[in-house]
Amino acid sequence: MVSVEHSAPTLKSQATNQASSWFDALAGRYTPEQIETLHQAFEFSRKLYIGHVELTGMPLIEHALDAASILLGMHMDHETIAATLLHATPAYLEDWQQVLETRFGAPIAGLVEGLSRMEQIREFSEMAGLHKPNRKSPDDGQQIERLRKMLLAMAEDIRVVLIKLAERTQTMRNLSAAPVEMQQQIARETQGIFAPLANRLGVWQLKWELEDLSLRFLEPQLYKDVARLLDAKRVDREQYIADVIRQLQQELQQAGVKAEVSGRPKHIYSIINKMRRKHLQFNELYDVRAVRIHVEDIKDCYTALGLIHSLWQPIPGEFDDYIARPKSNNYRSLHTAVIGPQGLALEVQIRTHEMHHDSELGVAAHWRYKEGGKSDAKFDEKIAWLRQILAWKDEVSDNGNLLEQFSNALIQDKVYVLTPQGKVVDLPQGATPVDFAYTLHTDLGHRTRGAKVDGNIVPLNYKLQNGQRVEILTAKQGAPSRDWLTPSLGYLHSPRARAKVRNWFKLEHFDEDVALGRNKLDREMHRLGLAAGIVNQEKIAQKFHFNKLEEFLAATGRNEV
Repeated sequence: MVSVEHSAPTLKSQATNQASSWFDALAGRYTPEQIETLHQAFEFSRKLYIGHVELTGMPLIEHALDAASILLGMHMDHETIAATLLHATPAYLEDWQQVLETRFGAPIAGLVEGLSRMEQIREFSEMAGLHKPNRKSPDDGQQIERLRKMLLAMAEDIRVVLIKLAERTQTMRNLSAAPVEMQQQIARETQGIFAPLANRLGVWQLKWELEDLSLRFLEPQLYKDVARLLDAKRVDREQYIADVIRQLQQELQQAGVKAEVSGRPKHIYSIINKMRRKHLQFNELYDVRAVRIHVEDIKDCYTALGLIHSLWQPIPGEFDDYIARPKSNNYRSLHTAVIGPQGLALEVQIRTHEMHHDSELGVAAHWRYKEGGKSDAKFDEKIAWLRQILAWKDEVSDNGNLLEQFSNALIQDKVYVLTPQGKVVDLPQGATPVDFAYTLHTDLGHRTRGAKVDGNIVPLNYKLQNGQRVEILTAKQGAPSRDWLTPSLGYLHSPRARAKVRNWFKLEHFDEDVALGRNKLDREMHRLGLAAGIVNQEKIAQKFHFNKLEEFLAATGRNEV
C-alpha cells in the first residue's frame, strides 16, 4: 500500500507543545504572515473541537491535522491547509461564515463553505444506492456517475475536492476503529466516489491508498491472501529489483542518459483488478516485479526504452505509449514489459521528472504556482481540462456494464439536482422546476402547478442550483400554460421541455387545425379552378413531406405550410 510522503511531521493534539515544532518545519514553505494564519486556524479549531471526535472515534482536531499533513505533502497553499483545519467549523458554530470571513478572509471561508456543501455526500451516496452491497443494474452505475459529476460541479474551487480527498484518506487510515457496518458503508463510498475522483483528477498518491484501503474492508480475505503472496517472495523480489536497478543505472550512464531508477511499489487493488480483468493467476502477472526510470526530457524517455528493449526481450502486447497518447486525466509515461534477468517478467515505466510530478499529484501539482496572482498557462490548461466532463471509465460497476457516455461539455453547463427519492438528474445550467418535471416525465410536466426546493416553495421560473432536492406539486389533471413558451418569463430553459409543451398545444387543437387547414386548402383549390375530386390531396401532403394528410392539413391550419 502506498501512503503519501509527509515532508512535515504529523501533528497530534495530545500535547499542544508539539505544535511549535510542527509549525517551525513550515518556515521555508510559507511566508511569516501565512504561517501566522495557520497558527490562528489551529488555535481556533483546537478550542472549537474540544470533546468532539471523527466518525472513527479519533479526536476531531487530530483528524483535521493529519488530513492537513497529507495536503502539506502535496505542497498545497496555506489557504488549503487552513481550510482543512477549519473544515468542521460549520457543525459547531452558528454564524461560522461571518466569523471565518472576518478572522481568516473570504478565500478560506469560501473553501470551508465548499466543504460544507460536499458534506451532503453521505446523504447523496445513500440515495444513489452506493451503500448497497451488490450494485448490479446499469442505472446504479449511471446514478453513481452522475453523483461524482455533481460533486465536482458543486465544488467551485477544485481545492475543495482535494481537501475532501485528503480528509477521506485520513478517515480510511483509521477506519478499523469504526463499527463493522460503518466500515462497509464508508469503504463502498470510498471505492465508488472518492477513489474514482482521485483518479479523474490524476492524484495518484491518494487514488492508490484509497483503493487499497477500501478493498481491505470490503474483501478482507482476498486482500490478505494477495498481501501474503506479495510478502512471501518479498526478500527475493527486493534483491532481484536491486540487481536490475544496478544494471540499468550502469547501462544508462554509459549511454549518456541522466536518470534515476527505483523500484515501483505494488498496489493490492491494482493487482487484483488485473488478475480479474485478464483472468490471470498471481504468478502470471508481469508487473509484480517493476521498476521506474525518471529522466530529464522526452528524448531520453525513448532512448531509455530502446536500451531496455536491447537488453531484454519485450513481451508482445505489453507496450503502451502514454506520452504520444496521454490518458484522459493527462497521465503520461512509457510502459513496457520484458523478459528480464533469470527469465522473469519485469515491468518498466519511463517518464520525465515533470511527468512523474504531475502523475503523483495531478491537478495539485500546479496549484502552488497560482499564489500571488501569478499567471501560469499550464495551470489554466489543467483547470480547463478539469472542468470538462469526459467519459468516465467503468470504475464502479462490477458487472461490465458501461456507464453512459458524456460529451466534453464544461461542468458549468450542467446543473445536478435530486428527486425526493434521491435520483440525480442532470439539467442544462439555468434550468427551472418546469424543466426538471418534463425531464422526469412528460405528463408530470403537463400537470405541474408548483415546486419545492429543499422543502421551500419556489416560483416555477426559479433557477435550480447544484445539489438541491426538487419536489414537483401537481394537479390530478392539467395542461401546460402558454406563458411557459414566452422566453422573457423564463419558465423553460431546456429545448426538449419547450418542444414537449409546443407539441401538447399542437395535439390539443389538432382537430380544429385540421378543419381550418381543410378549409384553407379547399379555398385555394377553388381559386385555382381545381375540382376536389380531380386533385389527389394525399399526394399534395407527400409533396410537402407529410406522411399523413391530416398532419399536412393541421400544419396548414397553423400556418406552418
